[in-house]
Amino acid sequence: MRTYLDAKAMAKSLRQALNEQNVHFTHSKCLELVAQQFGLADWNTLASEIEQKLQAKTLKLPEGWIISGSKSDAYEMGVEKAGQAGAAIIRSKYSPDDSAYEDKKNSFGTLMQNFQAQNYLCKRVRLRAELRTIKVDGAATLWMRVDSVKGSVLSFDNMEMRSQEGTLSGTQEWIERQIVLNVPETAETISFGFYLRGTGQVWARNFELIDVGNDVEVTERPKSELLNPSNLDFAKAS
Repeated sequence: MRTYLDAKAMAKSLRQALNEQNVHFTHSKCLELVAQQFGLADWNTLASEIEQKLQAKTLKLPEGWIISGSKSDAYEMGVEKAGQAGAAIIRSKYSPDDSAYEDKKNSFGTLMQNFQAQNYLCKRVRLRAELRTIKVDGAATLWMRVDSVKGSVLSFDNMEMRSQEGTLSGTQEWIERQIVLNVPETAETISFGFYLRGTGQVWARNFELIDVGNDVEVTERPKSELLNPSNLDFAKAS
């Protein structure tokens, strides 16, 4: 059942339905009609109710984690109750039928950590965690990056290029994902976390970062096997 938080999507659907009947109302007028459907005097009253509900759902930022991303303000990130072990969440503030969605659909938000690499130099490290998703339109994923003293990327994996055990979308129950990267002696920092690209919700739990033996294969993006440029006229299909 729809709630106050669906009000803008309801107004958009109402306007589209009325247009199909050759009845043309402004978006503002449709917002007023939706407010009346909830038994409220006007849209300003409903907007105030929505703001109160959103504030009540504010997430707590866990200690040691930071928020980042291309448009992090399009997401809510954190934990439901600070100080309790469990799962962190990233959830979009928008849905595909929201009028603001078009501007946000290619954005992403991440909950991450960044630390000095000195204890992991010349080692191979594995990041492992479990992810769960609801209605993800885009991608939910783990990621890890190793940077040098000069700030350049030495190794990186966000699972986006994988053909197997890659990013998650849609609705999925808890599933483990892992990333394995080398940390060269020139490394300065290691960053890792999980992110949501697009809309929906993703939870992450049971993070573990340890060094592993060389018998464990790395998962960073594969380097090109080409020795020279190829298919410059686009004549060959993949």
